[in-house]
Amino acid sequence: MSPPKLPPEDKDEVFVGVCFAVKFDKMDIGKFSSCEGFGLEVVMEQREEGGNNGLIWQLPTRMKYSNIKLTRPIGPDSEKLTKWIVKALNGLKPTTGEIKAMDAGGKPVLTCQLEGVGPVRWSGPSLNLDSPKVFTETLEIAHHGFTPEKGNPNG
Repeated sequence: MSPPKLPPEDKDEVFVGVCFAVKFDKMDIGKFSSCEGFGLEVVMEQREEGGNNGLIWQLPTRMKYSNIKLTRPIGPDSEKLTKWIVKALNGLKPTTGEIKAMDAGGKPVLTCQLEGVGPVRWSGPSLNLDSPKVFTETLEIAHHGFTPEKGNPNG
């Protein structure tokens, strides 16, 4: 399993993502303004060796992936998201996903392929006339891990 790939143009360049294009099962869900939670944890098992009081062995057992939260203003793409959630919940079958971090010019700077994607939580806007705000929606997804970008010769 490889980490997400950066474009090969300039490895020293600093990239700034301004939006995140999301697809589930190759279905375009639209762009999100916030994407947080990419991460993994290696679960370690501790083993004490008899007669060796100065050492506890730390053995890797499995990897756990953090849930990813995607947030954006409510808009025309919200209907696409709702359709995907309904489809996913009706089948309860994990799907594939792709999240692309895009720069200000719309060029992808980072692509992550996800396996075993499923919806965990969706939350819509708080409707309150006392404090007008942009209506946002947040989708939280679980997944089984990252894979290299398909077709990437470095992956």
